[in-house]
Order: sequence, then structure tokens, then C-alpha cells
Amino acid sequence: MTHRIVVLGAGYAGLAATVVLAARSRRRDDVSVTLVNATDRFTERLRLHQVAAGEQLADLRLPELLVGTGVTLEYGWVTGLDPAARTVRLDDERDLGYDTLVYALGGVADTTGVPGADEHAYALGGRHEAELLAHRLAGPGGSVVVCGTGLTGVEAAAEIAEQHPGTTVTLLGRTEPGAALGARARGHLRDALRRLGIRVRTGVEIVKVLPDAVALAGGETVPADTVLWSSGVRGAPLAAVAGLAVDGAGRIVTDAALRSVSHPDVYAVGDAAAIQQGYGLLHGTCQSGMPTGVHAARSILATLAGATPPRFRFGYYHTTISLGRGDAVVQFTRPDGSPRRLSLTGRSAVRYKETVSAAPWSTYRRMTRLPGTGSIWPRGGRYTR
Repeated sequence: MTHRIVVLGAGYAGLAATVVLAARSRRRDDVSVTLVNATDRFTERLRLHQVAAGEQLADLRLPELLVGTGVTLEYGWVTGLDPAARTVRLDDERDLGYDTLVYALGGVADTTGVPGADEHAYALGGRHEAELLAHRLAGPGGSVVVCGTGLTGVEAAAEIAEQHPGTTVTLLGRTEPGAALGARARGHLRDALRRLGIRVRTGVEIVKVLPDAVALAGGETVPADTVLWSSGVRGAPLAAVAGLAVDGAGRIVTDAALRSVSHPDVYAVGDAAAIQQGYGLLHGTCQSGMPTGVHAARSILATLAGATPPRFRFGYYHTTISLGRGDAVVQFTRPDGSPRRLSLTGRSAVRYKETVSAAPWSTYRRMTRLPGTGSIWPRGGRYTR
């Protein structure tokens, strides 16, 4: 009998799981791999702030990548999951059966905590949403308020300010932009935002998003023609509705092998998973997402072979932040994400950041061709890059 492995979502983590599974089961006729995605396009989430600012990106297509791998591509939105029956429902009423499921549907902008955010703010949850914002910004200059001073908010604010110099950009949040960076990198980031004319306000609490403004605690409002919400990510409600164990942000809680603690035939990776490490909960980035996909694939194949999969261990290596097309900051980190002394700024950081942003697609290509899956395949379950 064929063991049916279904991967939901072709983001960084889901695609990593898919190509590893395909490469390592290439000579087996008792394993099938199916990838489910809404479209045939790979979305470079690392570059969505560029799309939002109106830039054109490379057109990366999944069929081209997966030709010859034996992977079956199914297109559609996942609308339901039945873990008891081991089926996935798509928006065209089809049901796909599975024996092992890799849940890699990512996260959505967390607009649940602030009234009006869902109705009146844009988000960068996917290419379509980024393109809607780009269309909005294509008109005459106005005012844009970016809610959230994390990395997504900083990159989006910088890109919009650079590409739309007639637009007034305000960055709002509780903490200083780049608060987790070292002093040198943080200072460069602060100077870059000032050079781009971005108004930064920290220590503020956003209590409501209005059609033409953002309301702060204390009664003040910040006028805005356009609002971009970048303050937090949560899991889509699909997993919780299906009865899988999730955390407070809707992410699937996993064990050390990245299996759901409530449904061990379901693996969760990337932004969709709540993965505990010794230093705390893994936060969703491409840097950590791809290794979770690789490890889930490795765990599945080990289990099918009757072996015990190794424990997932991950250490961060760097934090990369683009500040428009001509500037960037790279902060090298310890495995727990705390800053080391070394950092890059300016053109050297731009080259480094571009190499990082372009790396996933070329890595997937190598992984589809090499049975050993290349240097991303770890020994002892330890991922450090």
C-alpha cells in the first residue's frame, strides 16, 4: 500500500518539506507526496514589502521547480480538515485523503486585538494583499501609518518612503525599531529611518483603527489615508476548528519531532507551529521556517523506516533588515537571537541581505536534484542557519 503524504502550503517551510520528501523517497513506490497550494506561484514573503511599494519581483512557479520530482500538485484553498477521517477539504468540494499531513499554511495578520484593524488596515499576509496595498499607494502622495515597529513594519515603512517620496510615512509601536539589535546596528537603523523622512513614535498603544486615522490610548488620533497593520501574526483558525491542540495564537503545538501533540500523524512547520526551544518559543522567519520543513520531512521518513526521529534544535544566526533598495542592516546573533558584536550596514549589508533573500529558491532547486538534500540537511538534528 502507498503511504500518502500531503503537504498543505507551499511557503518556505512547506516547500522545504516537499522537496526533501520527494528527494528522499524518489526510489520508493510505496510513498506518494502531494503538495496543496492556492496557486502555482511561489510567494517570496521576504520581499512582500517590495511588492507593497510597487516593485516587480521574479515570477517563480512551482511546476517548473517540481518537474521530475514525482510530487503531485493540487491547487485550491484549504477550507476544512478532518483529522479523524484523515481528509482535507478544498474550496472546490474535493476531499484529499492522507496518512501523514504536513500543515504549513503559515500565519495571518493578528488583527483580533484592536477594533477596526481588520476592516480598515492593509496587511502583508500574501502577494495579493501586498498588491492591493501597492495599488492603493500608486495614486497621489498622502499619509501612511505603519502599525508595528517589528522587522516587517520597519522594512515596509522604509520601502514605501523610498519608493513614494511624496508620501508621509509614520511608524507607530510600543518599542524602539530594532530594539533587539546591537548598539551599532540599531543606530544605523535609526539614522536610516530619519534619512528617509519616516516619523517614528514609540511607547504608544494603538486602541482602534478608523477609516482615516489610528486612535491611541489617551484619546489622540494619528491621521492616515492608508494604514498598514504589521503588529503580530497568529495561526489561521482552521487547525483549532479541526480540534488540533493550539496555543493562544492559534498555532499547532508540536513535540520535539514537530508532530502535533494531539494528532501525531499531523506535522506542523513554519509560522503555523508553536515550537518550543530551550531559549523559548521559535518565532516565525524564513531562517527558521525552512529548517522546520526539512526536519518534519526527516522525521516522517525516519518514522516510516521504523526509527526514532531526532529532536529538532535550532539556533538563530542573523537578523537581516532592508532599509530601502540601497541600505540595510545585518545583525549577527547568538543561537538564542541575542546580538553578537558583529554587524553589517550599508552596501555590504545590502549584498548580504539580497543573497539571503534569493537563497531559498536556489536551495530548493539543489534539494530536488541531490538525494542528500545538500548542506541544509543537518547531523544530530541541529540547525544553525
